[in-house]
Amino acid sequence: MNTSAQRTAAAPLRVALGEYDIGWHDPAASLARASALIDRAAAAGAQVVVLPEMCTTGFTMEAAQYAEPVDGPSARAIASAARSAGVYVVAGMATRARSEGREAFYNSSILFAPDGSLLAEYRKQRLFAYATEHITYTPGPSPAVVTVEGVRVALFICFDLRFPELFRAIAPAADCIVVIASWPASRQSHWDTLLRARAIESQAFVIGVNRIGRGDEIDYAGGSAAYDPWGEPLTSAGEPMIVPVDPAMVADARRKFPFVEQREVDADPPRR
Repeated sequence: MNTSAQRTAAAPLRVALGEYDIGWHDPAASLARASALIDRAAAAGAQVVVLPEMCTTGFTMEAAQYAEPVDGPSARAIASAARSAGVYVVAGMATRARSEGREAFYNSSILFAPDGSLLAEYRKQRLFAYATEHITYTPGPSPAVVTVEGVRVALFICFDLRFPELFRAIAPAADCIVVIASWPASRQSHWDTLLRARAIESQAFVIGVNRIGRGDEIDYAGGSAAYDPWGEPLTSAGEPMIVPVDPAMVADARRKFPFVEQREVDADPPRR
């Protein structure tokens, strides 16, 4: 899905990394925490607030009970919070929809506009077989890149991060890559390394938002982070962390060191 909501001149986009403790199978508690976080981020000057993967339930395989349509009650609550705060919101949810005559479940990243409208839904392409996600959910067919206030934003989810080919395919069309996750603390070092690697490979901003707390007897340590197109970490003194995403910096990096457009490498380079 490609869509856009943009202004004529791009400027740095202020993005909040909204990690929090998701209530396990408790949408009411999770939505209350998400709404409060959105309000805090908007008050601190954020234009976009990014929430973790499956931010209303935790990383659940009980989709038949907890997955909702993209216009279901949880989505409407997040849309209302976006509208009330006047910000864009990226939120992870377990979703359901009819596909080929049957009901299918998806692990989705949904982007809401400041007026509460749905701008994009990305469905996770690489499912985590170790947790039987591939049995419960249907993989998404394609990437999603949406223009937000002049910044081209690509949406990804958790396990996608381990597949650089997904990022390579969209890199020329993206200024900022947003990865939402429920990434366990036991593999935290992988999260840290792969986020930075994707930024360097894509010559784009990469923003990773992970949950904290405990769900289904699994511990999550957060570690949400942002990197610039050179792979340098971005920092913020506030809470939630808010970072500037400047598309001009992406263009400058790609102009100075133009490798992102190179799609093929000569398998048999000339001999010297």
